[in-house]
Amino acid sequence: MEDLELLKYPVGRFKVPGSYTKDQLNGYITILEMFPEKLFSTVEKLNSEQLNTPYRPGGWTVIQVVNHCADSHMNAIIRVKAALTEDRPTIKPYLQDLWANLADGSMPIQSSISILRGVHSRWTTVLKSLNEEQWLRGFIHPEKGKELSLKEATASYSWHCEHHLAHVVNLIKRMGWKQ
Repeated sequence: MEDLELLKYPVGRFKVPGSYTKDQLNGYITILEMFPEKLFSTVEKLNSEQLNTPYRPGGWTVIQVVNHCADSHMNAIIRVKAALTEDRPTIKPYLQDLWANLADGSMPIQSSISILRGVHSRWTTVLKSLNEEQWLRGFIHPEKGKELSLKEATASYSWHCEHHLAHVVNLIKRMGWKQ
């Protein structure tokens, strides 16, 4: 059995960068931009049984991971837009584990892939338009007890994309499923 920590965090836990260069920010945006198609190409040939397999013991199924990404990233673009149009807004966290267990958390993934394509297109368009002053804007995250700049939030969400994509890719490899 693999180490549970590695199964939970296959790309490691998120670490806040000490600083942000323009190249780093562009790299994060590229990850966000490419994520919907990478995720789709990873899951498109999986059958129903495979899609309903948890990526780790006690973890979400592949379907729940895909649907969670749609939930999370819809919240993300709203948080970014709030930070750009309000003065240090306090965002509303959501209970992701409970959301994953709602009826839409186990529905077929096509609508969530469509949501991700649309949200990521709009999200990256906004991020590419930011000037330095806008990048410094942020929102208060009550669960973290701090303000996150848009730079940190973008780094975190690019990690989030890689994190969940790795869950699915690693499951496929562990199970020996053909792609």
